Order: sequence, then C-alpha cells, then structure tokens
Amino acid sequence: MPKSKVRKKVASSTARTAAEANAASAAAARAHVAAPSSPFYIGVMLGLMVLGLLWLVVYYLWGSSIPFIAGLGNWNFAIGFVLMISGLLMTMRWR
Repeated sequence: MPKSKVRKKVASSTARTAAEANAASAAAARAHVAAPSSPFYIGVMLGLMVLGLLWLVVYYLWGSSIPFIAGLGNWNFAIGFVLMISGLLMTMRWR
C-alpha cells in the first residue's frame, strides 16, 4: 500500500494568519442579531402606506368639495406618494 505524503509544519507567519482567521470567525459568530420589529413599527409602516392611498382616493373622489384639499391642487399627488413611499422604505428595516 502506498504511503501518504507527509505534511510540512506550518510556518510561524502562516500560524499567525490562521490564528487571526480563527479570531475573525469567532467574532462573526458573536455578531449581534437584530430583534424582530415591534408591532408599533409595523403599524406605522402599514399606516403610512394606507394613509397615502386614502389621501389619493379622497382627492380623486371628493377633492373639489373639500376646501383644504382643493387648495393644494396637484400637491395632493406629492403628499399621497410621499406617504406611500415612506411606508415602503420602512419595509427595508422590517424584521
């Protein structure tokens, strides 16, 4: 039966690199895991998206009869979309 090759000893610089790699992997194992989002955060996130949608629906259906909304004119689109996009941006931090 053939004999397997004998491995050479690890040089001191390589040993130090291996030790650093082990320390880095141990630090990665101790990394902080983010906790789930609170129900308040989820409520605000969904609330902003629904509020933006409702703003646009109210503007389309009854905007001319509500003086405040009628005075804003086309800024109502900006308000509705900013509310919805704010809620959508919050989804990226949701856990």
